[in-house]
Amino acid sequence: MKDAIISILSAVSLCFSPGVEGIASCDATLDTMSVLESAAERPDQPESSCGAGEPLLPESVRQRVIALASAAMSGIPGDELPTPLRRIAKFTPARRAKLGGAMIAAQLSGNALLRQRLANHAVAEAGDLGEAVLACAPPAASDPVEVAALAYLARPDGWHELLSAATEALRVDSTGAEVTERFRVLEQRLSRAEHERAVARVEADKLRDELARLRDEAASVRDEARSAAKALRDSQAGHKRAAELLAIEKGRAARAVADRDAEIRRLKAKLAEAECVAGAARQTAKDARAVDDARLWLLLETITRASAGLRRELALDPVDRLPADFVADTSADRPEIAGAGKARALSADDPERLDRLLALPQAHLVVDGYNVTKRGFGEMSLEHQRRRLVAGLGGLAAQTQAEVTVVFDGAERVLGLPPSPRGVRVLFSRKGQTADDLIRRLVRAEPEGRPVIVVSSDREVADGVRRHGAYPLVSDALLRRLARA
Repeated sequence: MKDAIISILSAVSLCFSPGVEGIASCDATLDTMSVLESAAERPDQPESSCGAGEPLLPESVRQRVIALASAAMSGIPGDELPTPLRRIAKFTPARRAKLGGAMIAAQLSGNALLRQRLANHAVAEAGDLGEAVLACAPPAASDPVEVAALAYLARPDGWHELLSAATEALRVDSTGAEVTERFRVLEQRLSRAEHERAVARVEADKLRDELARLRDEAASVRDEARSAAKALRDSQAGHKRAAELLAIEKGRAARAVADRDAEIRRLKAKLAEAECVAGAARQTAKDARAVDDARLWLLLETITRASAGLRRELALDPVDRLPADFVADTSADRPEIAGAGKARALSADDPERLDRLLALPQAHLVVDGYNVTKRGFGEMSLEHQRRRLVAGLGGLAAQTQAEVTVVFDGAERVLGLPPSPRGVRVLFSRKGQTADDLIRRLVRAEPEGRPVIVVSSDREVADGVRRHGAYPLVSDALLRRLARA
């Protein structure tokens, strides 16, 4: 039968081919199916005899045997059941069949007494069908699965024939259903194929008409394309000539622009250089004028205040004698007064000398800071030395109204210094420069005629500033003056 089904399927596959061959194959397929149905109505005799051992049950029959045995176990006391089945006997029949099906099947196969006791209960539950199975004469319309399961449990004489007949009926039913389903599918495929062939014929007619129209359009398009291609070639040739001329003009313009940019850059560089030179010259002239103006102002201010001071100091009354009277007096024989007209000489460290110099108009006092502090109070730290000297100079500036500048070496400079008193300028020399060099620069910057007093016990500093018109004094003069204040 399996070979017949295969031949049916092969023949049906030919039915999809068009023409006389496909129709003939369909007819052959229908004839073969008719023969198969006749064979199914006359099942073959089973191969095994009644004396054979445990048969191989179909899965549906096996499941039904387990279900009948599970239901029949409810009528047997638990202590009479085999030990492996006592645990599952407490379950419901459906749960027994699900969880202990393999165990029940094994006991039925090896325990004839248990199988017989379960068969009695199953046959009694089956009623007339059970009696018919025991008589090996089941009704023709009975369920083959139920018949095979009861025959396997009860095992009457000829139960192998009943089991074989039921198995063959199940197989025939399964094969017939499969063939019917396949035939239905094939019919659907044939119907769909016929519909698709009809649609394909209609579409083919439409495509032929469309193809003819497209061919006509393609011919006209080809003619237009040839005309357009000729016009395009002519246009490209003209464009190429224009592009070549444009490239030549662009090259000339680029060279001209490059030359112009280079000239502009050169002129800008010259202009920038000239502006730098002019700016530097203007700044130099401005600085020179500022220095000259400052020096001139100081000199004029010094002369003005000096003349005013002379007027105050001299305070001359109107004279009542003429110069000739003085000449006559000097020619007279008069004894001289001893010591008259001689001024008291002042020492180099006398603070009165410092006071006289500071009393001059626009006097500028320049102090060598560490030279004075280390001589006067060198036991203190440098920070305290600076603070003490700057504070004393602040009081001196307030008393004399003179300009005061104190210079320290910059190598020992400390950040965060307190603010300087009014009238006192505190300077630190730069890196690589000493306080002596800064003092000389300050003296050289002053105009000639302005009284500049430099306080330092350094002989080299004193000689240097003296050459520039300053008045050098030793550190003791300032220390004694500050002590007196």
